[in-house]
Amino acid sequence: MDRKKKVMVQNRRARHEYFIEETMEAGMALYGTEVKSIRQGKANLNDAFIRVKNGEAFVVGMHISPYEQGNIFNRDPLRDKKLLLHKREIAKLSESNMKEGYTLIPLSIYFYGNYAKMEVGICKGKKLYDKRQALKEKDDRREMDRAMAGRNRS
Repeated sequence: MDRKKKVMVQNRRARHEYFIEETMEAGMALYGTEVKSIRQGKANLNDAFIRVKNGEAFVVGMHISPYEQGNIFNRDPLRDKKLLLHKREIAKLSESNMKEGYTLIPLSIYFYGNYAKMEVGICKGKKLYDKRQALKEKDDRREMDRAMAGRNRS
């Protein structure tokens, strides 16, 4: 059985705003029209975060646009979506969320075969000077690549 990981939605802002300490894969409990909307790429993770309560993990603030042909079967776009994880994984998320400065952020939604999965990151917030440093390194890398490309053309 050949399964491929097909990324549908990414949270690019999270990689800029946070240091990603660890990642974890989680399944999601979704309705059919939500899955169809995600397949069309109509989901948004920008303001989303993960909350652990009563031994269950939920994604809060993730927006999945209503499916056009969904009519009465469409759900609330901002409803909390349950994550499907083992108890030990939920305990690990809960423990890391209790640490000072750490938060749980959804990084991407992808399909693994027919299953919708979410990449969850245990993240620590960046300070302003960390963001500036990361942008400087990115610009330096880009300049170096341009210089090498120009040199190779000659």
